[in-house]
Amino acid sequence: MSETKSIRVMIVDDHAVVRGGLSKFLQVHKDLELVGEAENGVEAVRLARQLQPDVVLMDLKMPEMDGVAASRELRAQHPKLRVIVLTSFAEDNMVQGALQAGATGYLLKNVTGADLANAIRAAHAGRITLSSEATEALVHAAANPIVPADELTEREREVLALMVDGLSNQEIANRLFLSLGTVKFHTGNIYSKLGVDSRVAAVTLAIQRRLI
Repeated sequence: MSETKSIRVMIVDDHAVVRGGLSKFLQVHKDLELVGEAENGVEAVRLARQLQPDVVLMDLKMPEMDGVAASRELRAQHPKLRVIVLTSFAEDNMVQGALQAGATGYLLKNVTGADLANAIRAAHAGRITLSSEATEALVHAAANPIVPADELTEREREVLALMVDGLSNQEIANRLFLSLGTVKFHTGNIYSKLGVDSRVAAVTLAIQRRLI
């Protein structure tokens, strides 16, 4: 039996000490493989073409190209790549900007090693991980819902709630005793009604606007 393929991780941070600490952290986990390091967004975009990482740990405040711009560029060039923002800041606009740029996770640098490892695995599987501070920032930034809750059907709200909980389409299907095709149909309707084009954007909006 072949071993499970490791998750290829790239670190992007302008502080060498942070990169060194994350490098040592990754070495502890056999399913996580460090494939490269970058000290700014420009270098990250260049290296990603060569290294093809699965998950990028992205700082936000960096010279030349910040983490939001780099995340947006990486996601545009490599749609399957996942970005986890790993920063010291959780201001409303920073959280919103990162998630709108396509980040799959938003964590603070005081995260535990176990939680970070689980976040990397979750991101690789397409699931979202937000620190409590990031979630609070999204809620705090909410004013009035853009989409009235009654525009979503009861079933769509159920599906959206499970998306927020990080369940995949197959897991949602199993939980609600639906076919995978039916769940995909509901998620498509949710995207259309919310005016978004991705799961991350739908979950972000659901949290921010308290749609569930």
